[in-house]
Amino acid sequence: MRYPMPHRLATTLLLCVLLVSPLAGADALFERSPGSPGPLEQPTTFLPVEDAYQLTASYRGEALILDWQIAPGYYLYQHRFKISDADHRPLAQPLQFSPGKLIYDDYYEQELTVYYTHTEVIAPLDTAADTLIVESQGCADAGLCYPPRRQQLEIDRSRGTVTIREGADLAPATSTPAPTSTAQLPLMLLFAVLGGMILNLMPCVFPVLSIKAMSLTQSHISPHGKHLHGLAYTLGIVLSFMAIAALLIALRRAGEAVGWGFQLQSPVFVGLLVYLFVLMGLSFSGLLSFGSRLMNLGQTTTQGHSLTASFMTGLLATLVASPCSAPFMGTALGFALAQASWAAMAIFICLGLGMALPLLALSWWPGLTRLLPRPGPWMEQFKAFLAFPLYLSAVWLLWVLGRQAGSDTVAAVAAGIVLILFALWLVGVRKSPLTRAVAVLCALAALALPWQTHHNGEPVHHPWEAYTEQRLEQLLSQGEPVFVNLTADWCITCLANERLALSSATLLAAFQAQHISYLKGDWTNYNPEITRLLNRHHRSGVPLYLFYPANTRKPVILPQLLTEKIVIKVISPQDSSK
Repeated sequence: MRYPMPHRLATTLLLCVLLVSPLAGADALFERSPGSPGPLEQPTTFLPVEDAYQLTASYRGEALILDWQIAPGYYLYQHRFKISDADHRPLAQPLQFSPGKLIYDDYYEQELTVYYTHTEVIAPLDTAADTLIVESQGCADAGLCYPPRRQQLEIDRSRGTVTIREGADLAPATSTPAPTSTAQLPLMLLFAVLGGMILNLMPCVFPVLSIKAMSLTQSHISPHGKHLHGLAYTLGIVLSFMAIAALLIALRRAGEAVGWGFQLQSPVFVGLLVYLFVLMGLSFSGLLSFGSRLMNLGQTTTQGHSLTASFMTGLLATLVASPCSAPFMGTALGFALAQASWAAMAIFICLGLGMALPLLALSWWPGLTRLLPRPGPWMEQFKAFLAFPLYLSAVWLLWVLGRQAGSDTVAAVAAGIVLILFALWLVGVRKSPLTRAVAVLCALAALALPWQTHHNGEPVHHPWEAYTEQRLEQLLSQGEPVFVNLTADWCITCLANERLALSSATLLAAFQAQHISYLKGDWTNYNPEITRLLNRHHRSGVPLYLFYPANTRKPVILPQLLTEKIVIKVISPQDSSK
């Protein structure tokens, strides 16, 4: 059954998702480890290089001993340690390193040895030179990599002392290009174009490109119209990538550790992206019609609105590409974020051009269009088939969301999908001020759900202990009062009781005042210990609530439907003796 989606409601819903999503992505800035402040409370700052890596040196037994004290959260590369004389001739004897930590480095794209906290490097001296140059390089875990640092050492062999001075004004001791060098910029621009082209093959982008490409085979589109169509699509993509680049550059300059896809670190953004993929999938399946105001997917291309639609499709393609990466793309982006602003912007522009290149080529070279299949009824079937990669992308993002924020947030987003679909159905059945108002409220509630369930990553402190037979026996043998809650996530009654009664501040305060131990047995997955306790009390399933008064092993069995008053009455001292 097909429910045409009204243009105004479609525009409202998708624009809400498109406009709110970048703001939700900014919420990733507030994702910190427990106890860390957000950027509005205290911006991330990096230590000066001389404070992050403090070097002391000494001369003993024809060897130079270099000792680095490294600030917490910072590290030094082993392969970037180099020592040479004043003429930049390296030492003949290899350096002797302490054991380090092996990590995978995104820039060098290989596993490298690094040093945290402290390291010592021994350099056997095979030269009579008393002036040496030491080169080192390090990074911060938060994302900043310092340029190579050069320090000049003056050795007093008679006293065994070494004087150190900063060598920022010295010429490089080696010819190895630093990560911030632009010598590889042309190659990285090529990588960006190739990566952008391959990005079109990702399951989140390919459906949009395919439908847009098939629209070019319609015979009534003039060559000039196709040119404008391709340019508008390209402009939408390139401007999107430029906006992303500007945001990334600004955030990294502010000290934030962000990179491509940083917005996906925000469960709010991921939840909104799930909505978008589901709605696009329903549109491709023919269950919803979005019209040509936002997406000109297979629609007639004309002057005016069609160019806006093509531009918006470019924006949409960039948005749905945000969860994806491609070969060559990672290398180019890793290089870009270590460059000057103009070089980074150039790489992002090339990435956008590469992504737009297939459709741009089809719109400008008619010969390529002839290679595409002719329009026909098969296009509707193919369009419906392309919905399934979008659905799978939504499922994958739900899995990501569960890993980030837990099953509660996944359930909230799933409920939001139902609310959005209900809003569309309601307006499709009856168009009136009341139904439209209810539909808008449902859509707003759906957009709010990811925020309501989003947590800041701080550890959750539960007022209960996990139930085990050993723990229950230990408490009963000590004569302590015990409350046992046997529950499961798939038990609606259990969840309602926990929300309405067992989580109340009054009840938890009563537990604490009367020194009652609260044990919770989770039967979501099979647990033989919980099963035995259920069988012992002639129950075949959850919920089961038991209260063991002090100095007794005979529990009081509570009813399956709880209120705060029922539980407090049972655990009160005057009733526990009955």
